[in-house]
Amino acid sequence: MPQQARAVATRAQIVLGAAETFEKQGYVGASVGTIIENAGLTKGALYFHFRSKEELARYIVAEQHATSIASVEAIGREDASAIEQIVMLCHEMARQIVHDPIVRAGIRITLELSADEQGPTDPYLDWINACEQLARRATAQGDLTSDLDTPRFARFVIGAFTGVQTVSQVLTHRTDLEQRVDDMWMFLLPGIMPADRHPGIDRIRKARAAGAPIVDAGQVAARR
Repeated sequence: MPQQARAVATRAQIVLGAAETFEKQGYVGASVGTIIENAGLTKGALYFHFRSKEELARYIVAEQHATSIASVEAIGREDASAIEQIVMLCHEMARQIVHDPIVRAGIRITLELSADEQGPTDPYLDWINACEQLARRATAQGDLTSDLDTPRFARFVIGAFTGVQTVSQVLTHRTDLEQRVDDMWMFLLPGIMPADRHPGIDRIRKARAAGAPIVDAGQVAARR
């Protein structure tokens, strides 16, 4: 294997091993020794790519962020209404949380660091901004009521999704997350859509990205 390709593969192996450790033990509980053990590499290999546990943790959060942005961009290219794209985005976020350890680790690290006001805010702010832009389009398309406060709505949607996935993790280890996200939209859509658009609610609830899975954080990490 050429040296550059080997370095890329080693870096991806470190990130995956660290993600699995952070997901299970949290940022504070994870030790460099456990990360090395999970990655199946040496301490020298880890420190060649990352100077500290903190740098590695922030890299994982950045990978999670890059994955979410790539998903927003991909969903934006879907041939679907804006309200359908909002639903698609929530379900794609749920899929990534269930299937991608780097995404799960990034979320846990962000929440843990936020407890002492050191957590990164960009992932949530960008999710909110993307949802707000889609909500503005959905309003213009007539799928959301004209008096809807789109910034507040966008913040609520991301907050509601975060709560749904957290409760799903606590109660079922996210085995029911797909259904709970669908439930969220079942309750929300009738209250935010004009009455003449209600016949389309079942179709909108079923909206999924045609190309899912769109991108995983592991794929993003491997390319860096």
